[in-house]
Amino acid sequence: MEMEGQVESQKRRGVSKEDLISERTGSLGCIGWVLVILSGFFTILLSPFTIWFCLKIVKEYERAVIFRLGRIPDKKAKGPGIFFILPCTDDIVKVDLRTVSFDIPPQEILTKDSVTVSVDGVVYFRVSDPIASVANVANADFATRLLAQTTLRNVLGTKNLAELLSDREGIAHSMQANLDEATDDWGIKVERVEIKDVKLPHQLQRAMAAEAEATREARAKVIAAEGEMNASRALKEASLVISESPSGLQLRYLQTLSTIAAEKNSTIIFPLPMDMLTPFLRK
Repeated sequence: MEMEGQVESQKRRGVSKEDLISERTGSLGCIGWVLVILSGFFTILLSPFTIWFCLKIVKEYERAVIFRLGRIPDKKAKGPGIFFILPCTDDIVKVDLRTVSFDIPPQEILTKDSVTVSVDGVVYFRVSDPIASVANVANADFATRLLAQTTLRNVLGTKNLAELLSDREGIAHSMQANLDEATDDWGIKVERVEIKDVKLPHQLQRAMAAEAEATREARAKVIAAEGEMNASRALKEASLVISESPSGLQLRYLQTLSTIAAEKNSTIIFPLPMDMLTPFLRK
């Protein structure tokens, strides 16, 4: 009740609840300051020996979170480079800021249209807030791995098989948004999520292959029928043109005879139209 009353009073003065809690948890108290002063005094007194315990170095891709008597004093991570600590009262935790990748184990998922598939993926993430990754979660890496598995199952459970096979990029972006929102309080930034492989049951693969083959055969028959229809229309138009000119029909016969003669056959049987003999019979 006292804490809530102080929060309300601080809100009236324009101070947020987070600032008040940070102020209260960051204070060491009288006994804490006494221990810090004693630790600093003995460190200076025994400096030839204690200097090696006071100097700490972190690399460019690392940050050090300092706990002084169990509290984080300045709410800021140290590094990179060299810095000093008090050997008796300070404890440090090094945090790696490089991007980490891990494979999501294959998950047996029931899609929206009741098809069981096995899906695996890969997640890339990094620590964006070293203090939050140490103070807000026991093991940020392990927690992110477990959350990625559950998020994969939850997201793919709302998709049907066709969407799962054709919209992998959209599913990856959806997973990344959900993971990034959940891990924001842990100081984790999810940079990328990729769906690696979708494994279907063998019976379903055979059924899909048979369906695709039947679809292709039906499409081929339709295309062949359309070709026959177009050819018949072209032949009909050609016959109409030839029927308007009898001499054109004779020329077509002569062209056909020339084509047959080019094949160098020994015997050629060629039908002779009676229209060509009519002028000679009249004479």
